[in-house]
Amino acid sequence: MDEKNSTSQRENLADQVMQNPQALAALQERLENVSRTPSSYIETLPKSVKRRINALKQLQVKCANIEAKFYEEVHELERKYAAFYQPYFNLRHEIVSGQVEPTDEECEWHSDSEEEEKLAEEVKNKATLDDKQEKVQDNQELVQEDSPKGIPDFWVTIFKNVDMLSDLIQEHDEPILKHLQDIRVKFSGPNEPMSFTLEFHFEANEYFSNSVLTKVYKMKSEPDHADPFSFEGPEIVDCEGCSIDWKKGKNVTIKTIKKKQKHKGRGTVRTITKQVPNDSFFNFFSPVKASGDGNTMDEDSELCLASDFEIGHFFRERIVPRAVLYFTGEAIEDDSFEETEEGEEEELEDDDDEVDSDNKKEHSQPDECKQQ
Repeated sequence: MDEKNSTSQRENLADQVMQNPQALAALQERLENVSRTPSSYIETLPKSVKRRINALKQLQVKCANIEAKFYEEVHELERKYAAFYQPYFNLRHEIVSGQVEPTDEECEWHSDSEEEEKLAEEVKNKATLDDKQEKVQDNQELVQEDSPKGIPDFWVTIFKNVDMLSDLIQEHDEPILKHLQDIRVKFSGPNEPMSFTLEFHFEANEYFSNSVLTKVYKMKSEPDHADPFSFEGPEIVDCEGCSIDWKKGKNVTIKTIKKKQKHKGRGTVRTITKQVPNDSFFNFFSPVKASGDGNTMDEDSELCLASDFEIGHFFRERIVPRAVLYFTGEAIEDDSFEETEEGEEEELEDDDDEVDSDNKKEHSQPDECKQQ
């Protein structure tokens, strides 16, 4: 009897829903949202419509090919304007290495700090012409006698300031990197496969005989035939390092370990020495090779290669063009500030959503929105 009453109640409720247009529309919309996905919707379309969609995909592939040509021309522009930047980068190198002493005019820089500006103004007001001349003379003598040459540890300081690079540097790398004089980017020439080369210029040192260490990054700017819609611009596809001519006993990329071996029959013990790989920044010049024969790389190799590509791109786009700002830390502060601004903007958007929700029926917040 109770089962019959329950069945009757459900039937009456169903009849009421079917007779209520608003309730019926809400139910239909809910069912559509649950069951309808883009792929399932496409499957329901007539063959004639699917045929037209395929034509649109053909157009999309042609657009991707045009986009690839666009990026090739961007690469040519980068190469062209690199020649305009280079004289200033050369002068930067000469100042850092101490080959050139900048003039007083070139050294003028207006600080954002009001206290520093106020102090500078007081010093300027109190100084006399004789004092200035004496100061110039003293400064010249200081540069010649007491002042360090150029800007000491310029590049190694940059490496240590940037997390991505400092993770690569070991304690035994630092004395070598103190000899690093300059880093340059060279773009591939016209009608050459797209690539760029990082050049690390070293002064004469006790560790290796190379004056320049190079790392070439090969790029591709064309849609993948198997997946043309994934194209988002040029990508690094491989890289090549160089051979380092280490002087005797100075190779920091390997270490010698001693190992004891016991003879199974006689029971005698002998000590052997063995060379094994050692963590070092200079392993950067012996990268993992991308698999070009169709074989699948293991996960560790893929991660290592992806990290290498990211570092190469960072050198090209950030470190070399803005070296002084990474030396002072200003570029790092700017990067952090940009991230903070984005975070604050997201929080403000969330606040707006909360304000709007006050006018609606209360509902629980999804878990992914609760974790910030």
